[in-house]
Amino acid sequence: MTEDDLPLIAVTSGEPAGIGPELCVMLARREFPARIVVLGDRDLFASRARLLGLESDLPDIRHVPLNVASRPGRLDSANAGYVLDILDRAIEGCLSGEFAAMVTAPLHKGVINDAGIPFTGHTEYLAEKTGTPRVVMMLTGAAAGLRVALATTHLALKDVPVALTREGLEATIRILHADLRNKFGIAKPRILVAGLNPHAGEGGHMGREEIDVIVPVLDKLRKPEHGSMNLIGPLPADTLFTRNVLAGSDVQLAMYHDQGLAVLKYAAFEDGVNVTLGLPIVRTSVDHGTALDLAGTGRADPRSLFAAIEAAIELSGRPKAVPGGRSTGIMAG
Repeated sequence: MTEDDLPLIAVTSGEPAGIGPELCVMLARREFPARIVVLGDRDLFASRARLLGLESDLPDIRHVPLNVASRPGRLDSANAGYVLDILDRAIEGCLSGEFAAMVTAPLHKGVINDAGIPFTGHTEYLAEKTGTPRVVMMLTGAAAGLRVALATTHLALKDVPVALTREGLEATIRILHADLRNKFGIAKPRILVAGLNPHAGEGGHMGREEIDVIVPVLDKLRKPEHGSMNLIGPLPADTLFTRNVLAGSDVQLAMYHDQGLAVLKYAAFEDGVNVTLGLPIVRTSVDHGTALDLAGTGRADPRSLFAAIEAAIELSGRPKAVPGGRSTGIMAG
């Protein structure tokens, strides 16, 4: 295979004041079975490389200029448009076939909103820009044996019960089931489904969402005429992630953000990967934030970004590893 035959993976560098730019600079240390191109301001990468003593380790760059100069750890809403310009360039490249996949470094939702731009998160933005009516956020931790998907994403806790509808939950499970089959190669995914309330509602004594929403959806999708899906639940979330319950499962579906991701990040923070399911493109991401306190210190850990790139390569249908490389195991069923 020649270099031109390798997939071209776009990496967005994220919030310029965070650790994203320096993680991108560190990519030159790693060999991947793909061509990696970083999207962002070339002067920002050069500055961060000098700060870290890595002047010769600059990656292949597609230049997108900063709006104003950026310093590590100091947010500036003037660069909110720059962050979105980078995302838009990656999305356009994936939709056109220029890029085989996109990998996103962390951004800061608050500073984008401070600039007067309504922004909920990467996942919702990608759905809007690709015209996808519904996507599913799933994080993986290969070493921990976890794939955790979310029925709702970036919502205040008080808004979750209203957002959890039969129609929405069914759509989420259908996307999850389809992508596990088509992208991950799992013939009959075994999906563990959490309840929303403590003890999965305890027969309605601690909430009725299990009875009114979750159980009817699971019962429907288990039927042959609706897919014969292998769905287990609703299970109490406080025991769903124990070793015996997890055994043999392919994915765990949590009802809200922290219910599932607190466990995933505890078990696999260093090499966790965020995968957006349901999109017409391949998108993976790191599972951590901008870490403003670490920006420019040289202490940022690049393993999650490395894992996200390896996962993107696998999901784009290309070779999974190079000699001496580390596979995410993301395709294992």
